[in-house]
Amino acid sequence: MQGTEHWTTKRDVRLFLWRKPPAARPAGTILFVHGSSMASQPTFDLRVPGRPQSSVMEWFAVRGFDTWCMDNEGYGRSDKSRPINCDIANGADDLAAGSEYVLRSSGAGKLLVYGISSGALKAALFAQRHPQRVARLALDAFVWTGEGSPTLAERRKKLPEFQSTHRRPIDRAFVRSIFSRDHPGTADAATVEAFADAILALDDSVPTGTYVDMCSRLPLVDPAKLTVPTIVMRGEYDGIAGFDDLVEFFKRLPNPDKQFAIMPGISHASFQQKNYLSAYHLLHAFFSQPEPVYRG
Repeated sequence: MQGTEHWTTKRDVRLFLWRKPPAARPAGTILFVHGSSMASQPTFDLRVPGRPQSSVMEWFAVRGFDTWCMDNEGYGRSDKSRPINCDIANGADDLAAGSEYVLRSSGAGKLLVYGISSGALKAALFAQRHPQRVARLALDAFVWTGEGSPTLAERRKKLPEFQSTHRRPIDRAFVRSIFSRDHPGTADAATVEAFADAILALDDSVPTGTYVDMCSRLPLVDPAKLTVPTIVMRGEYDGIAGFDDLVEFFKRLPNPDKQFAIMPGISHASFQQKNYLSAYHLLHAFFSQPEPVYRG
């Protein structure tokens, strides 16, 4: 399935978008939001020999969805020229610019928005700021206060280092560590290596802003102000998304159209796990859910 590249701007910052449309009139328009350590195409349009339907964008496009992703500023093919660390708030600004372009180009009335890890924080903050643009919101590997997160506790030990620079280096060993730190065995080696190949083809360093925010500035999202239908997705073994932390966040979401899902056998990077099809189906069910006929 062929994709098409698109470009928009946030003031004078150029932002890259990637689209895979359906063959017929779309069942909905999805905007996928990437995390802290990789650009969008490696995360959402990954090809792995021998791993069918490895691209979540293609999986949803085949099922009638118009699928989009974008590289936040500082990542992938988007602009990397400004001397800033590209924090969560800046990422939400990117989504404001990107969503405007997607809505205009696709003719969609609202978007189905999925974010993973720090991408979930960006997506939630964007939805809090622009609820009129969001039909449904999926937050995967999300963190609210950071309470109960062993991965963030370890990461805080390097906070002074992250605060001292705008970018941090990444390499193959780092990508492999994403899949070994929480619960080894949840992803197969071929997928991890293909993921690393795709990430490192675009970046050898990434911004530090999301790490600084997640280690020192949480919470960044107020659940009481998140009014759109929302699903919170957590991998069984995720070392960032603390269970009790997410339950408290979930309780405070005001919209009764909400779901909380635990994904068995999955750690942090849902779409690169052995159980990736479970994540796809869970997301599809939420994004294709009919609107309530009766609200009381």
